[in-house]
Amino acid sequence: MKNIKINILACIATALFLGSCNDDFLEEKRDLSGVNEEVYQEPLQAQSYVDYIYRLFLPANNAISYTWDLASGANDDFSQTTDELTGEVNWNKIWADPGRNTDANCLNYIGTAMNASIGNNSYTRLRQINLFLDNIDKYGMADADKNPLKGQMYFWRAWQYFDLVRLYGGVPLVLTAQSSITGDPESNKVPRSSTAACIEQIIADLDMAQSLLPGVWAEPNVNWGRINKGAVAAFKGRVLLTWASPLFNRNDDISRWQRAYDANKEAVTLLESAEGGSKRLFSTGGFANGVAWENMWFTEVGNPEAVIVYGFNNTTSSNVQRNNGWERATRPKTLGGNGSIGATLQMMEAFPMKDGKAPGVSETYPYSLQTFYKNRDPRFYKTFVYSGAPWAHAEEPTYKNFSYHWFRTAPANATVLPTGVTEASGTVNTNVYIRKATDLKASRANNFQFSGTDYMEMRFAEVLLNLAESAIGINELAEGKALITKIRERAGIESNGGTFGLGDVLTRDQHFAAAINERKVEFAYESKRFWDLRRWMLFNDDFGTCTRLSQTPIEGIRRQGLFFIAKKQDGTNYVGNADPFVAVNGVAPVADRNPLTYPSGITTYDQYLDYFYTNFINVVVKDNADPTSANWKFKWYNQYYFFGIPASALNTSIYLGQTTGWSGGTSTFDPLQ
Repeated sequence: MKNIKINILACIATALFLGSCNDDFLEEKRDLSGVNEEVYQEPLQAQSYVDYIYRLFLPANNAISYTWDLASGANDDFSQTTDELTGEVNWNKIWADPGRNTDANCLNYIGTAMNASIGNNSYTRLRQINLFLDNIDKYGMADADKNPLKGQMYFWRAWQYFDLVRLYGGVPLVLTAQSSITGDPESNKVPRSSTAACIEQIIADLDMAQSLLPGVWAEPNVNWGRINKGAVAAFKGRVLLTWASPLFNRNDDISRWQRAYDANKEAVTLLESAEGGSKRLFSTGGFANGVAWENMWFTEVGNPEAVIVYGFNNTTSSNVQRNNGWERATRPKTLGGNGSIGATLQMMEAFPMKDGKAPGVSETYPYSLQTFYKNRDPRFYKTFVYSGAPWAHAEEPTYKNFSYHWFRTAPANATVLPTGVTEASGTVNTNVYIRKATDLKASRANNFQFSGTDYMEMRFAEVLLNLAESAIGINELAEGKALITKIRERAGIESNGGTFGLGDVLTRDQHFAAAINERKVEFAYESKRFWDLRRWMLFNDDFGTCTRLSQTPIEGIRRQGLFFIAKKQDGTNYVGNADPFVAVNGVAPVADRNPLTYPSGITTYDQYLDYFYTNFINVVVKDNADPTSANWKFKWYNQYYFFGIPASALNTSIYLGQTTGWSGGTSTFDPLQ
């Protein structure tokens, strides 16, 4: 039952109970002059404090986005600033110069000026962490009790600073809990540290955390989701890979790649050991047809793929309710879901054919838009739901999702769009849904609201690909390719003599491209794409990285979907009010989309779907998913590689220095130092 996964959420209830006996557990969060000593004397209260910090970082109940990142404002703005999702947001629209670098476009994640209420923002979270670390050693708690608590806090401090650094570059390093009641107010004025100094502090905190934490927590059902040694080591590898990437490493300093390689190698070795939890790529169900790849989301406590994980629950009404909103967000409105996440054609075309070769490159499996779904990487079918694709749920194990259009009146010309749609409640904006990590046993009884599916923020697959990219960075190309092929093998891609479609990958940059392309597919819609585009500077080719890696720049594109338009068998458009593929009194106007018996020579539904698409569907590109006004195209400004600090912070902290390229402030800060 998912209801057992409430340990971290229960901290609030525990805190309130303890507070009724002991002033108020959270009182010190408002007390600028002292602390609640009993928090640091009683292990249970100290544990509740640590769990409270987890709570500050984790997603809200029924949060739609699959992310722990708070920087985007708990919405999909970062994913919409990629090729994954459509839509205009602050960072992809065309601004009138010089408006793009003004305060309106700064990112306020760094925090705002202090006011009467204490919000959940970066530096208030850091203060609560620092307050704990300042005091936990002062009140006699046994090392066996306090050290694992300290280890978790060092991890979360590193996590928070890394989130800030990859967005702004260097930020103020505040490592003790500041107080407004001090004889030296100037001591609270902490300027921005260099980016290099911030990275070193993050690594120091992670090393400390790893030394204090267990490899495997006792009572796994109770401690599922707690940070352990392996999680810290893996995160350190992510940090150093980012530091080695072109965003920060403009001169391709091999020593940075070496450092990233060493950290990721250590992480893989530790994770694969018993001490690290015996982690591995999830394999239950076998690799064929991507079965194991799909199943990995639904094995929870003890999941060998899960390195950093957040355990949602399916509680329906409780102060520890923490449902995963992804199931409801993705499911069609026809079934009571929100139908709010549409797949782009750009992402679908990123998935290779089942021999591992790109669409249009594979000679074994020809690609055409009309049959875009045929002979694809097995992950394609576990990630997307196109018209006619199966998408089971608890009440209908054989349910198939149909999303197509037709003309109610004959079109005057080719620019007229069809107005008839089979989904009366409305279809997703690109006509192709996201199936990834949706539970085929989920119930629509409550509109898929009470999902308890866990989210793996960091999977073992990412650790392997982090190591692969780091190996490529130090010119260990064979090792890097071997690690990428492990991911492809688990996905169910054909071996092709052990090459898994990578036989033509020869140079260092071709290997880097293979790693980035694999991440795009493997982690599609897991909130990773934005960060990969940033660290490789792939939004445009101003820095030459798109050319190096043979990538299509995101800037200038329109993200698209597909129209599935009904036609008659003679190839002409179907025109009429009735749904052409729904039988009434046993007869459909054109053809039954899900007949009880198939035409001669057809024995399976897959064969019938090919017949159906060939004879009764026109597949055309849908170009109205992004804004259509003024020929809108995705725009990227290079200032956004390092965000500016908003005026609300600069006006009260003028010593900070504004990020180079942004307006406001009395001085500038170079994030590459």
